[in-house]
Amino acid sequence: MRVSRRAFLTAAALPASEAGIRREVFLRSPGKGTAVLAYATYVEARGLAMMSVEQRMSRSDTMDVAFYRRSEDHGRSWSEPSERPTRQTLRGGTLRRHFRPGWVDPVTGRFLEFWIEGVLPNDDPLEGLRQWNLYYRISENGGRSWSGPEQVIHGGSGYSRRHPLPGVYTGKNCVMLGDAASPPLAAGGGEILLPVEITPLAPDGSLYNPGGGYTYTDAAILIGRWRGKRLVWRMSEPIQGDPKRSTRGMVEPTLGRLDDDRLIAVMRGSNDSRPELAGHKWISYSSDGGQRWSKPEPWTYTTGEAFYSPSACSQLLHHSSGKLFWLGNITAANPRGNRPRYPFFIGEVDRRTGLLVRDSLRRVDDRAPGESELLTLSNFFAREDRQTHEVVLHMTRLFAFPDGWVGDALVYYIPV
Repeated sequence: MRVSRRAFLTAAALPASEAGIRREVFLRSPGKGTAVLAYATYVEARGLAMMSVEQRMSRSDTMDVAFYRRSEDHGRSWSEPSERPTRQTLRGGTLRRHFRPGWVDPVTGRFLEFWIEGVLPNDDPLEGLRQWNLYYRISENGGRSWSGPEQVIHGGSGYSRRHPLPGVYTGKNCVMLGDAASPPLAAGGGEILLPVEITPLAPDGSLYNPGGGYTYTDAAILIGRWRGKRLVWRMSEPIQGDPKRSTRGMVEPTLGRLDDDRLIAVMRGSNDSRPELAGHKWISYSSDGGQRWSKPEPWTYTTGEAFYSPSACSQLLHHSSGKLFWLGNITAANPRGNRPRYPFFIGEVDRRTGLLVRDSLRRVDDRAPGESELLTLSNFFAREDRQTHEVVLHMTRLFAFPDGWVGDALVYYIPV
């Protein structure tokens, strides 16, 4: 795919904020120094029972504590919070966990929850690049009881807890989930597609970082197939970026299906350490159910125009109307690495081409006059409301101030 050489869109060309989008506080921060990330998901294939996952953080890439709540009346009331540990001191270091919103398999009706965990020798988040592994648990009754946890380990001989996937060796490199905006996708034949990232190894066994950025990852898809009540996993071929065009490789993939049954993965890239590069989202296609993927190219509008997007997660969301939505950041000027992570948009993806429809974009939120440029509109999760069919967006307006983080967990209701 070739990117048009026409100019990138200017600020004047970006749409104004959309009327009709409502915003409410979902969970408030307990106070300055702690930001709250919180999401709610349905727990059964039908009905309105929900589960809320709240995680509190006071430093980057670290969850201090997690709380779970349950609602039987579509979120009008919630149970008392139940704490789930995210930290444990062990002889070899500090065990850390990062939980993700649960997901209902539409074929079996089973409710699954995925997370990453690893023992960090010095409790440094960057040590996770060598330590993270992927776990999940399964519920047959909407999260009331669970089987597991199970580690995701590739099927076949030669794989183990310390060598769970092709090219992954715990202690040398890792497999990670993207943010909450990288949920599983149901595939044909009852398979489950789970997008992940892998920190590749250099020939000498060190972490491969040819782009010179903060980190470097390949994307991949884990394909799960039910064998009775258990899942058997295999890994796709890696989706590898060009370090001369994205200094951090391919990050935080999100998946969608087109009308011809091709799959798309939209990924975060970066110009970290090389701000002269254009900051994009990247796209790759699969025609065989997610095993093999095309070379990633900058994602564009259907008109061929490229657009700027910072190094931040985004999400593809299938809607019952048949539409495929994308949610994420688009900036008027070239970003620098992760920033700015505003404004935040929702738009439709053309289900023939997999490209973003420019005229469909609606601005969901933005930095207000006088607000700090440290505002982060990211680390979000979107779902469809089963009653109103609105797109419901869980997102924290996060400010990572040097003297303490600030951020309430909000919920946005976006008419469709």
